[in-house]
Amino acid sequence: MKSIWKGAISFGLVNIPVKMFSGSQSHSLELDMLRKGDHCQVKFKRVCGDDGKEIPYSDIVKGYKYQGGDYVILTNEDFEKANVEKTHTIDIVNFVNEDEVNSVFYEKPYYLEPEKSGSKPYVLLREAIKKSKKVGIARFVMKNREHMGVIKVYKDALIYNQMRFYDEIRDPGELTIPEGKVTAKEIDLALTLIKQLNDKFDAKEFKDTYIDDLKKIIEQKAKGKTVKAKGKAPKPTNTKNLMSLLKKSLEGKAA
Repeated sequence: MKSIWKGAISFGLVNIPVKMFSGSQSHSLELDMLRKGDHCQVKFKRVCGDDGKEIPYSDIVKGYKYQGGDYVILTNEDFEKANVEKTHTIDIVNFVNEDEVNSVFYEKPYYLEPEKSGSKPYVLLREAIKKSKKVGIARFVMKNREHMGVIKVYKDALIYNQMRFYDEIRDPGELTIPEGKVTAKEIDLALTLIKQLNDKFDAKEFKDTYIDDLKKIIEQKAKGKTVKAKGKAPKPTNTKNLMSLLKKSLEGKAA
């Protein structure tokens, strides 16, 4: 793996030099965009909005539109100067119980590997987190913006789980959510079904099977075969049949 950032974890007055690596990878199927008529590959170019000429990447700078429409150009050095400490430090602000952090805030995991000089304090922090059964809430700047995240232990490695800020989560109050209008018997049956389906979570049991299905479609089309749809779209449950469908679910019958 290639590191995407180097800096330090700030734990009180202790600075632990670390390298950051992406902790996830995508398995999406890469599809090219083509012109419908002749399957010519569509390519995107960076062009000037005024004269339409293509601009080399080396000539592109970042600018902020200021008063009067004039642009203030920002360099990489400017982004760092805004707060040198934050651009080089994952600053642990406090420690909390992990169950206090709602999963809606989690965004993306990153692995943290210590530099040689930071091995001992790295192990110290890791073992302290394990024994405390807490997670660290930290601030960190990456890609020209500040993030918050959780530092925890995963398979003896410290990971930084990047999080969304509170004001980035949309209020579900904007949705039309129904109030509870179900019977006690319906709830009991639903609880029985939950108990029947209860199991221990094992991430290894889950994979993106849709990609495999899509590859089969590609193989069929490549061989000139007729493509048949797999499965069928579900129909909304009629509330009058709710009890009978719950009972059939418990019996293991297809609804």
